Amino acid sequence: MRRALEGPVRAWWHGEAGIAGLLLGPLASPFSLVFGAGVRLRNLLYDRKILSAGRGPIPVISVGNLVVGGTGKTPVARWFVERLQERGWTPALVSRGYGQDELLLHRRWNPDVPVLEAPRRLEGVRTAARKGADICVVDDGFQHRRLARNMDVVLLSPDDPLPPRLLPRGPYREPLGSLRRAHLIIVTAHGEAREAAAMELARKLGRREGFPPAIAFPLHPGPWTTLTGEAHEAPHGPALVVSSVARPEGVARLAREAGVEVARALSFPDHHRFGETDLEEIRRTAGGLPAVTTEKDAVKLESFEASLPPTHVLTLRPKLDRGLTRVVDRILAERLDPAPPDEGSRSDTGDTPDPARHGSGEGT
Repeated sequence: MRRALEGPVRAWWHGEAGIAGLLLGPLASPFSLVFGAGVRLRNLLYDRKILSAGRGPIPVISVGNLVVGGTGKTPVARWFVERLQERGWTPALVSRGYGQDELLLHRRWNPDVPVLEAPRRLEGVRTAARKGADICVVDDGFQHRRLARNMDVVLLSPDDPLPPRLLPRGPYREPLGSLRRAHLIIVTAHGEAREAAAMELARKLGRREGFPPAIAFPLHPGPWTTLTGEAHEAPHGPALVVSSVARPEGVARLAREAGVEVARALSFPDHHRFGETDLEEIRRTAGGLPAVTTEKDAVKLESFEASLPPTHVLTLRPKLDRGLTRVVDRILAERLDPAPPDEGSRSDTGDTPDPARHGSGEGT
C-alpha cells in the first residue's frame, strides 16, 4: 500500500497529479490548517519558555529539515562529523533510528564514531558523552525542541515545492518562517544539474529578513563501490537503477550524470526493508542487466548480494569550495563553546584561520 501511494502523493504535492490533485487540494487544506496551528502553538510554547528544552553535557549540532525526506540529511550530517574531527573534536552521531539504513550507513562511514539510536535525543547525547564524545551531531533534530542545541542546521532542496504547503497538503513540517530560529540554511544540490537552482534558492533565502546565512551544498557522484563498500568499477552498458529513497527520480538523474545508461528504474518506498519478493522483482526487472543502487540501499542489500545481479553502488560526495567551508567554520566558531581542548595547539586544514574560542552557546 505504501509503495502504491508514495509516488502519487509526492506528485500531488508538486502539482503534478492533474485533475485528481486539484480536487484533493481543497479537501486537504483544512487538515493543513489544523496541523499548522498545532505546530505554531508548540513553537510558541518553546519560544516563550513555557515548555523547556533539556541541555546535554556536551555541545549539540542539529542537522534537520522542513520537509518530509529527500533533502540529503545523511551525507550532510556525515560532512559535519568529519569536519568536526578535522577541527579537533571527538564527535558522536545521534538519530531517532527511523529507517535503520541511515544508522548502518553512518557506522560504515565512520566506524570509530559512536552512532546511537535514541528516540529521546537528550538521552542519546548523554550516552554519547559517557562514550567519550565531546560534541554531538543530531540527525533530523530541527523539530525535536525538547533538546537544546548550540547550532541548528536546516536543509532545503531546490526541488521542494514553493510556496510551502504544510502536511498533509504538502511536504512541509513547519512554515518557512521557522528558518528564523536556525543558524545556517543549507540548500542541497544533487548533481551539477541542480546547482544553479540551489544557488538561486540560497540567495533568495539569505536575503529574507531575520533568516540566517544560506549556502548551496553540492553533492556530486563519487567513486563506485560494491554493496559492501569496497572500490568497484563503473557499470558498463545499460543498467537497472534500484532505489528506496524519497526522490527516486534524483537517483536516476545522478546515475546518468555519472555516465550510466539507465535502461530501467525500479523504486521502493523510502527506508524500505527488502525481502525475497523484492529480490525476485529486482532480478526479473533487471533481465540480465547490471544494477545501480544508492549507499543507503547498499547497507540493506549487502546480505543479499549473492541473489542479486552484479550491483554497483553510486556514492555521493560534497563538493564545497573554500568560501563555503569558511562560512560554515565561522558559524561553528560562533556557536560552539567551549572549543575542543587541543584547538589552540593543532594546525588547521588551511581553509580558514583558527576560529575564535567563544560563542554564545545558547540553545534554541
